[in-house]
Amino acid sequence: MKTPWKTLLLATSFAALGASAQAQMHSSMDDYPWGSKKHSIDPARMEVRINHHLNELKRKLQIGASQEPAWMAFATAIKPPVMALLPFLDRAEMEKLSTPERIDKMKQIRAQHQEIMKPFMDQRDEAVKTFYNTLDAGQKKTLDAEHAHMMRRRSMVW
Repeated sequence: MKTPWKTLLLATSFAALGASAQAQMHSSMDDYPWGSKKHSIDPARMEVRINHHLNELKRKLQIGASQEPAWMAFATAIKPPVMALLPFLDRAEMEKLSTPERIDKMKQIRAQHQEIMKPFMDQRDEAVKTFYNTLDAGQKKTLDAEHAHMMRRRSMVW
């Protein structure tokens, strides 16, 4: 007699937990800087995420007072230009194009983006190398691990 009630109560509990987990997953997806529903980039939200990651990295590296100027130069140099975060295309315009025209337009947009980003990426790479040389052995090991982790995540996304 008690078994069906226990089973029903257990099934209801699992269903409620599953619905709660799914709701949390969808709300956390809306926290991405590019927005899960809009598929557009919000520079302000991106800036918040970048600052959060930089603060976490600074905490993990345990930057000392003598390293603070190098850290500030590094943190400033690696932030992407705002224009690079803004979308280049007009969705309404893209919908009017045929598929081959749309492909050509996307190639043009990628070329523009790469043209804007190349000087920034070169500057960022040099800033990372300069900053790396100011770190002690333990900090270098931490930065190496963080950079490897970032590259693994980027390879999954791209």
